[in-house]
Amino acid sequence: MPMRLPALLLALPLLAACASPAAPAVDAADGASPFGRLTRWDAGFDAVVAPDARIERLADGFTWSEGPAWIADGAYLLFTDVPENRMHRWSEADGVSVFLDPSGYDGPDTDALREAGANGLLAEPGGTLLLADSGSRLVARLDLATRRKTTLVDRFDGKRLNSPNDLARRSDGSVFFTDPPYGLSGMNDSPAKELDFNGVYRIAPDGGLHLLDATVPFPNGIALSPDERTLYVASSDPEAPVWYAYALDADGAVSGRRVFADASDLMADDAPGLPDGMTVAADGTVFATGPGGVLVFAPDGTRLGRIETGGAISNCTFGDDGRTLYMTADGVLARVRVQTPGLGFAP
Repeated sequence: MPMRLPALLLALPLLAACASPAAPAVDAADGASPFGRLTRWDAGFDAVVAPDARIERLADGFTWSEGPAWIADGAYLLFTDVPENRMHRWSEADGVSVFLDPSGYDGPDTDALREAGANGLLAEPGGTLLLADSGSRLVARLDLATRRKTTLVDRFDGKRLNSPNDLARRSDGSVFFTDPPYGLSGMNDSPAKELDFNGVYRIAPDGGLHLLDATVPFPNGIALSPDERTLYVASSDPEAPVWYAYALDADGAVSGRRVFADASDLMADDAPGLPDGMTVAADGTVFATGPGGVLVFAPDGTRLGRIETGGAISNCTFGDDGRTLYMTADGVLARVRVQTPGLGFAP
């Protein structure tokens, strides 16, 4: 969802300057343009992102780009444009193209949805992709070869999910996801909202759905630590823009929760955005989108620096050899080289 509304409100001036919904995506892969800047708050930032690292604009013209996922088999990136209900493909060789249209809701026109498209994506082993299908109000698995979806969950206790937003996957096959109200017209006040909370969930390997937390007002981005014992969840609540760290037991159940980091002091008109998507490096460094760009945190929560594109950034993921950070930033797809490899890539 475009900045999950609370952050969208902060970014309205920027969004208004973006291309209209009908504008085509513009491929800039043959001459990626540098832009943005790096802000260093701690000396440790230099070991993560080199001071002379170049932020590149790869493509633009999107309404709100989201959910980047690197597909190693084929060396390409998939990402969504949630309001436009499309999934795009980008590669160094071919540039940008439409991969799936519609990406989410595929039914008659309805006023119940704010955005009909899929949101967060996560590549799986074996040529499949997990989708937080906000528009269809479910979590699905997409076969990349056939582009067929299989629903994993769409209800909790017999009630429809709100609008699944982002996902994380553990090595045992457990899938964690967030379910805020951002995809629904009226959000928490939507007459289509069946659950009286916004949840953080786990889908067990046997398919069972387990509620982990029903108290986060606006759960958003989600990621796992390298040892899979900590689950990070972003809360895009303008009253409490924080990231939570949940302690997980062997089964994936929550045994405790603490605030991992707080961005309250960064909230400003010139720093649009709220805690949103995130990704984790192999050494535990956390790359979390928030006010002003991608905030980089040490594993202990120390704030190291910020990667800025001049607008709100929705999400990020590692790709290429694991040392490229791809960013969906407002109406833009961007990247920057980093010095620590992403989780799951060779050192």
